[in-house]
Amino acid sequence: MNLSKREFLRAAGGAALVPVAAAAAAEPLSRPASAAYDSGERYFTNAILTAHDGRKLRFFDDVLKDKLVVINMMYTTCSGICPASTATVKAVQKALGSRVGRDIFFYSISLRPEFDTPAALRQYRERHDITNSWTFLTGSGKDIDLIRRRLGFYDIDPAVDADLSQHTGMLRIGKVSANRWSMVPSATTSRQIVSSILGVA
Repeated sequence: MNLSKREFLRAAGGAALVPVAAAAAAEPLSRPASAAYDSGERYFTNAILTAHDGRKLRFFDDVLKDKLVVINMMYTTCSGICPASTATVKAVQKALGSRVGRDIFFYSISLRPEFDTPAALRQYRERHDITNSWTFLTGSGKDIDLIRRRLGFYDIDPAVDADLSQHTGMLRIGKVSANRWSMVPSATTSRQIVSSILGVA
């Protein structure tokens, strides 16, 4: 199914927030690869983010480019959906085994970058016993807001979008080089998420 960038964003945003759209969103989206890949840095931005271990990563070049990625949004003081999502992602990583960090890469991006310093992200990882290849990212509020919108993590209602207690519990799965993207709820089973990841791969 071929989608324009505008259509992709519309589908992505809807899939991120409407549970009934999850099944459709789980199917990879594809378009001719060359044009989107060439403009990927401009579209997704190459903003500098800081990882939990202090590394500086450019969003397109270091996080997305030439990788199959699984991305979610979170914040360290979240007591709602975040802990359950974290547990599910850990189960997904266990199921994928040695492919994690080799050809499948996991990233969590803070929705509260003004509070979630690298140290806070490290503490969150320790609290949830995360020791494998899973990078937590923070950055400027402006950059994080742009990135989450480009990935489809937003609500069209500004009031809902501004309410962190209602933030999406979706996982964005993508492979920029192939223009393949899907979005699945973290509340589904780890087996279904693994299937969606392998479908994009």
